[in-house]
Amino acid sequence: MLADPAPLLALAPMQDVTDLPFWRLMAAYGGADVYYTEYFRVHVTSTLDRPILESIVRNPTGRPVVAQLIGNDIPALVRTARELQHYPIAAIDLNLGCPAPVVYRKCAGGGLLREPKRVDAIVGALRDAISTRFTVKTRIGFDTPVVFAELLPIFARHAIDLLTVHGRTVLEMYRSEVHYEYIAQAVAALPCPVLANGNVHSARKALEVLRLTGARGLMIGRGAIRNPWLFQQIRQHLRGETLFAPRGRDVLRYVHELFEAVSPADVPEHALVQKMKKYMNFVGLGVDPAGQFLHQIRRVATKADFFHICHAFLDHDGLMPLEPFNLPLSEKDVLAGEHL
Repeated sequence: MLADPAPLLALAPMQDVTDLPFWRLMAAYGGADVYYTEYFRVHVTSTLDRPILESIVRNPTGRPVVAQLIGNDIPALVRTARELQHYPIAAIDLNLGCPAPVVYRKCAGGGLLREPKRVDAIVGALRDAISTRFTVKTRIGFDTPVVFAELLPIFARHAIDLLTVHGRTVLEMYRSEVHYEYIAQAVAALPCPVLANGNVHSARKALEVLRLTGARGLMIGRGAIRNPWLFQQIRQHLRGETLFAPRGRDVLRYVHELFEAVSPADVPEHALVQKMKKYMNFVGLGVDPAGQFLHQIRRVATKADFFHICHAFLDHDGLMPLEPFNLPLSEKDVLAGEHL
């Protein structure tokens, strides 16, 4: 994954988003250098989730895939890691950052950051069980970044192959500014490569984050949902080329292609519209500064009404940078992105 000296660009694992159809669409727009799966939920009686496994087996991107695990039961995590190594993956990743309350209340994902000794035991057991690359994605703490200084020696001692750091605590979710200084701290402290994660929403911001942190690359999630050209634009910016500048109809075409990509024939129309609203929570932040697109799109119930609003706001040739406007978000809006 790191053979190219250019910064590594990874598509973040996003639950109910980064599935096989979404990967295929992202790859068509230039895509990432490496793709992380949605997390495999691991517990005593768990089995490998078939749709997630299908994204590995049928990987349409031509790029490496990293399989992500979430859980806290060491024997189950070890068993699942060993099973996954029979499939075409570049690495296995442990999720230590999911900020969804339904996850962290079970002491999984970001909830584990409250127990560094437990993190130590889990990371050590997985390192012993994994013969391929072993990576970790973490936040900087649960309710405070003080614990981050305890976590870094754990990752170093167990010789993980790559660390991704989302520069917020679990309880900060996506509300606060990203604390990039902690990502820089990880870069300075660890012998392995570090990816920076959090609020990379443009090519300009990508280069700023690389400069601030010294990271080996970037992991991008919500920004790539909003702007599928983002990986391509970052590469163009790094090479000193003119960036592709999408216009309204380019974004409209993307929304149509996204709808088709994530629309199995056997799913009712109302369910497809609801699924598209999840994506529009992020696309819509870059559509209009007043937030009217999102206000209206959240109230539709049919495909016809959905695309009527999309055409009303996007059927034009004006430039659309797709950087997020500072729209006021309710608690419900924030929680809509809690798995991302």
